[in-house]
Amino acid sequence: MNTLNHIAFIMDGNGRWGLRKKKNRNYGHLKGVETVKKIVQASIEYKIPILTFYVFSSENWKRPKTEINYLFFLVKSYFEKEITNLSQQGIRINIIGRIKNLPNDIRQIFLKTENRTKNNNKIVVNLAINYGSKNEMIDTFRKIKLRKINQKNFENNLNLKSPFPDILIRTGGYNRLSNFLLWQLAYTEIFFLKKLWPDFNNKDLINIIKKFQTIKRNFGGV
Repeated sequence: MNTLNHIAFIMDGNGRWGLRKKKNRNYGHLKGVETVKKIVQASIEYKIPILTFYVFSSENWKRPKTEINYLFFLVKSYFEKEITNLSQQGIRINIIGRIKNLPNDIRQIFLKTENRTKNNNKIVVNLAINYGSKNEMIDTFRKIKLRKINQKNFENNLNLKSPFPDILIRTGGYNRLSNFLLWQLAYTEIFFLKKLWPDFNNKDLINIIKKFQTIKRNFGGV
């Protein structure tokens, strides 16, 4: 049976879901947060040690300003309300991405949340915010002296370090990685779903885990 340490998610389809419900894109993002909470709780139950969610990419700045502002409002208000609850549940929050480029109030709530939850050990939840894999690799090379570049040293300086995801789940119907964890996903089992993120549920997660357990993982061998 394959060991499952880490699942990553590209949570695509929130905006489209909101429009399909005769609402707006922001309504879809609100419901998407509820799905994240459900999946985190299910993963604690299934004893999955690490989750990584692609929350906001370095390319998402191209979206309308009103949508961007609402996304950050959602994230900030969630952590302001839930920081104590996260600690009580043993959830450790880790933020990856170019956080220094975010507004100061957002940076401060992230730092507070990371510090408050750093000793929690039930599950690690990585949130990729203002994250782009190409930026991550450029930033990593800048940390390493030229003569010290090798695979181990490079991986030790990435934003998201080993263990890398065993499974990547992308909802929303598109079969692409969208500049997400390009280095870390080299041997990840990838599942693309047509279902939009707010409709993703625990049953979908269980079905994917069951499929993962049937895959023969060779990692370049036979």
